[in-house]
Amino acid sequence: MLHNRETMTSRERVLRAFERVPADRVPIDYLYNPGIDARLKRHYGLAADDSEGLRQALWVDLRGIGAPYRGPRLHAEQPGIHVDPLWGIHTRWIEHPSGGYWDYCDFPLREADEEQVARWPTPNADDFDYSGVADMCKRYDHYALCVHCFGDLINGNGFLRGMEQTLIDLQTDEPAGLLLADRRFAAQAAVAERILDAAGGRIDIFWLGEDLGTQKAPMISMRVFRKHVRPRYQKLVDLAKAYGAKIMIHTCGSSSWAYEDFISMGIDAVDTLQPEAINMAPEYLVQHFGGRLSFHGCISTAGPLAYGTQAQVRQDVQSTLDVMMPTCSYMLSPTHDIQDNTPTENAVAMYDAAKELGWYRVPAA
Repeated sequence: MLHNRETMTSRERVLRAFERVPADRVPIDYLYNPGIDARLKRHYGLAADDSEGLRQALWVDLRGIGAPYRGPRLHAEQPGIHVDPLWGIHTRWIEHPSGGYWDYCDFPLREADEEQVARWPTPNADDFDYSGVADMCKRYDHYALCVHCFGDLINGNGFLRGMEQTLIDLQTDEPAGLLLADRRFAAQAAVAERILDAAGGRIDIFWLGEDLGTQKAPMISMRVFRKHVRPRYQKLVDLAKAYGAKIMIHTCGSSSWAYEDFISMGIDAVDTLQPEAINMAPEYLVQHFGGRLSFHGCISTAGPLAYGTQAQVRQDVQSTLDVMMPTCSYMLSPTHDIQDNTPTENAVAMYDAAKELGWYRVPAA
C-alpha cells in the first residue's frame, strides 16, 4: 500500500529540483497520447473529461497554463485531409494496430519563396483570450505552472516545408525558410509574453522544444545550431527570464552535444532524455551535466513501458532513480507522450513505482 508522506507543495518540490536541492520526493509529470490517456481514466474510475482527476491520481506536480484562440480560421479546410486552422499544417489520419495518428503531408510551403512565406497567415496575439490566465494560476497555485512556447524550428518548419527542405534551408541560409522560422517564433513569443504578463509573475517554467538529434547522432552541425537555432531561442530565454521563469527545453534523440550551449544560454533543465540514444543514458547525463542542469524524462516510451512486464517497468524506474536522485535535480517523466501501444497496467506500474520509490531518505525541513 502506498503512503503519501508529502511535506511540501508540488510547486516547492519542482522548484527544488530546478535549484538542485533535496525535496520530500522526486517530482512527477505525465505526457500522453489520447488512447492511453482514456484507458488510464477508466482504470482510475474517472470520467472521460476528468484530466485533473487523473493528474491527481498520478501525483503529477506540473500544470500547464495557456490562452485559448478566439480568432477567425486562418486556413481553409480541404477535402480528405485535416488543415490546422491557425498554421495551415496538413495532416492525414494513419491507422495502426494500437490506434492511429495524424501524419504530416503535402507540405504546402515546400516550394514557397520569401514573398509567399511573408503572405502565409500566422496567428495574431490579439486573437487569444488571456482573461482566464489569472484564475488558472490561482486554481493551481500549489502546483508548478508551465507555459509552453516550443519554438520548434526544425519540426515546425518541417511541418510546412518538409524535413528535407527545412534542413537544406538551414544549411544553405535559404531566406524563405529562415523567414518562416522568424515569423513562427515571433507569433509564439507574442502569445507567450501576453500569458506571462497576465500571470503576473506566477509562471514557474517556460518550456521550449527543439528536436536536435537522431537516435545515433546530431541532426545538424554545431555551426548550424549556433548560427540559426541558438540565437532564436536566446530571445525566448531572455523573454522568460525577464518574468522570473525557469527555462526547460525538450530535445528528442541524441542531443546532449548541445547542452553546454544550453547552460551558457541560461537554460535550467532538459527534457525527454531518451536513454537509448547515444550519450543520453542517465549515467552519462549525470557525469557530464550533473549540478549544472536539471533533468526531466528518462523513462523510455520505447522500452519496458511499452514492451516489458510490470516488474521490468518497476526496475526501469528504480534504476533511473538510483542514478538521478543523488543530483536532487530529477523530475520523473516519460521521455515523450506515452504511446497507445503501452499496456495500461505498465503505465500504472510506472506511476506506482514513482510514488513508492521516489522519496528522499531525509525529507527537507
